[in-house]
Amino acid sequence: MGVRAYVGLGSNLGESEAILDSACTSLHAARGTRVLRRSANLRSAPVGGPAGQLDYHNGVVELETELQAEELLDLLQSIESDHGRRRSTEQRWGSRTLDLDLLLYGEVISESKRLVLPHPRLTGRMFVLVPLGELQPDLLLPHSGETVQTHLERLRESTSQVLR
Repeated sequence: MGVRAYVGLGSNLGESEAILDSACTSLHAARGTRVLRRSANLRSAPVGGPAGQLDYHNGVVELETELQAEELLDLLQSIESDHGRRRSTEQRWGSRTLDLDLLLYGEVISESKRLVLPHPRLTGRMFVLVPLGELQPDLLLPHSGETVQTHLERLRESTSQVLR
């Protein structure tokens, strides 16, 4: 049996819904990964980054994977590239065709130059916690020992982030 991982999905350029569908198909078809469940997509106002961006379409996918964390990261970045993302030329937190973030990889807590687990902004983003909570509200986050639902309730009380 593989490791349970959660991947955040985002897009605000092109046919975002179709791009997210295609990315999920690519994840499911990749060697060593299997999509178990996918949240509903939601729309959110951009958080940070340049002004004037379109809303994002976001969601979360629950995977089972035989890949190591950095191998999964390589796969995610390859799928982004296949969908037109060019990390070398894009503006930080700017618009993108596809953004795939490795949110959680089992109960691993680690930090390297390439990858921080759990994702460092996981608990501060409504567009991540809402779809993750749809899939696993009682999931204990390894860095805090608190559930997704607890973090979501706390964030709802303190944020002005807009979901549509």
